[in-house]
Formats: sequence, C-alpha cells, structure tokens
Amino acid sequence: MDTTDPSITFDTNGVCKYCNNFKFNLSPNWFPNEEGIKKIMPTIDKIKNEGKNKDHDCIIGISGGLDSSYATYVAKEKFGLRPLVFHCDTGWNSDLGVSNIQKIIDSLGLDLVTDVVDWEQMKDLQRSFFKSQVPFTDMAQDAILFSSMYKFAVNNNFKYVITGGNNSTECVRECIDWTYFSTDMKHLKDVHKKNGGGKLDKLPLCDIFTYKFYYRFIKGMRVVKILDNYPFIKKDAINELNSKFGWQPYQQKHYESRFTRFYESYWTPRKFGFDKRRAYFSSLILTKQMERDEALNKIEIPELDNETLEREFEFVAKKLDWTKDEFKKIFESQNRSFRDYKNNFFLIKLGAQVANILKIDNRKF
Repeated sequence: MDTTDPSITFDTNGVCKYCNNFKFNLSPNWFPNEEGIKKIMPTIDKIKNEGKNKDHDCIIGISGGLDSSYATYVAKEKFGLRPLVFHCDTGWNSDLGVSNIQKIIDSLGLDLVTDVVDWEQMKDLQRSFFKSQVPFTDMAQDAILFSSMYKFAVNNNFKYVITGGNNSTECVRECIDWTYFSTDMKHLKDVHKKNGGGKLDKLPLCDIFTYKFYYRFIKGMRVVKILDNYPFIKKDAINELNSKFGWQPYQQKHYESRFTRFYESYWTPRKFGFDKRRAYFSSLILTKQMERDEALNKIEIPELDNETLEREFEFVAKKLDWTKDEFKKIFESQNRSFRDYKNNFFLIKLGAQVANILKIDNRKF
C-alpha cells in the first residue's frame, strides 16, 4: 500500500495501519489451522442438525472465482455440509467463470440456483455510476450480487449463508475512497437518481441495515466465513481445485467478471490513479504467500496488455449502449467522490466501529 490510499497512516516506526491491524487485531483472532477447525465444528454441527430432513442445510454463493469455489469444495468435501449453491448473473460472466462454476457443481454433485437479473435495469444502474464519476463504478454489480443471495436466503428460510470471504487473501480492506460500501442504498439511489433514467424495482437491492440487523437478528440469518477456520493458501487451493475438478485460475482476483476485470485493470488505474492489486498483494504479503519485492515488481506491470485493455474498453462501451467516443468522453470528465452524493457513511462508520469493539469484525474499516 502507498499514499494513493488517502487514508493511510504510519506509526513512529514507519509501519502502516494495515500491518498493525493485522498484527494486533486480525492475526490473534484468526485460526486457519487445526485449531480453527475445532473452533468452527460446533457451528458445522449446528448447521447439520438444524438442516436434518431438508434438501439442503445451508446456501453458498458462488461466482466462479477462487474464494467461493474453494469455500464450496471445503463445505461439501471437508465438512460434509449439503449446500444449495447460488449464483447471481448480472450479465457480465466470463466464459471461464461459467466453466469453473459448472465444473465445481457437476463434480461435487450439487444443486445450483441462478438468479438472472433484469438487464435493462442493471445496464441503467451501471451507466449511472459511470456518469457519476465516482471511483467505485462496480458498486452497482457488487450491491446486487450480495443482495440477491441474502434476499433469496431469507425468502427460502436458509439460516446459514456460507461465503468465500476470508482473511487469507482479503485481510487488507481497501479504503473507502477506492471501494465505498456497496450496501449503502442511500448512496446508490442518489447516484442513480441524478445520473440514471429508469426504475430499479426489478433489481434485488438490500441495504446494510437490513442485512446487518433485520436479516441477522429478526430473521436469524448468519453469514459463515468458512475459510477463516480452514487452511487456505491461494496457490495450494488453485492446484487442488485444478487437479480434482479441472478448475482454471484467473490472471487476477475477481476476473471471473468481465466488468470487474475492466474496472480494476483499466478504469481505476487510468482514471483515478490507484491499483487495487496493492490491497490484494498486501494481503498475500501479510499472510506470507507473497514476497514484497515480487509484489512491487508485479505492480509495475499492468495485468492486461494495452491491446486487450482497448478491446475491453470497446466491449464495455458497446454492452452499455455507448459509442467508443461517448465512453471516452465520460472517462475524461472530472472525477468525483462518493462524498459528492448522499450517503450513510456516518452511520456505517459508527456501526463498523461498534463491530470492531464487539469483535464481530476485526478488519480495519
């Protein structure tokens, strides 16, 4: 991480807040080993007991990426759970992502439910985020992916949602100037109101307060990050999925979505001047899966070559019903911040601080 993260701070020894947070808050409470397996077994047993006489005892969201694919494998093969696998199709699946999902589902003999969102409203929402000039243009897709799964879980009486979220590859959380909260519906709706053109009534949208409080404490839905209590090393997981199922890796985290691949490899580095790989690589450095020198060398080279990036630019423009010149004009317009639109940042920040104090979430927000 560097000062392209405007929130970064360093102590008197020159150590940044992310390293200190990992050392003092995350690491002491993280057990990706035999001890972690012992700690999570009461939860696993509870899921199994409450799921008796049901077709499935939990639900797992899968994108085709490494984290969700490996979480599905661990849940079924290592812990003996009987998950229903859920996928939300926002219209941006890569061919490799679809192939990887199918390989996992078929090989493990699991049932898959796919929610295909309304494309016209999805397109309108994504266009509005590009026109808004905020950095986190992927908020539209991100919000729908999580909202869709949580709503399906609650509506179908699933009490346990297994996710691929983990400390091993995600212990450094990107700052809000890079990636604002995708569950802030006040912000999302204001961006759309000022830059969009239609309704959003066909899209599954769930704000952070509904998810964190109503779904959890009233409906009894619990999110379980199974990979935080199981050995999860990125390279080993890739090799294991490949050897067992023929699962194929991506060039970078989140590249199972063509939109996210474009947004992270083209839009943010070239328009806003930050590279989200810094957070991804920092997580791997802290968890001893990558050397710092290797990460610094990788950062110097774009993940995708210029020819590929230009093709992706044209592809995204066409899919969103813009000409290349129209999209370029948006790209060259003045950048803005999430602070330029209505938001619930104060309340979310307060909730995050409470979660830290109560040890519900030990990551630095």
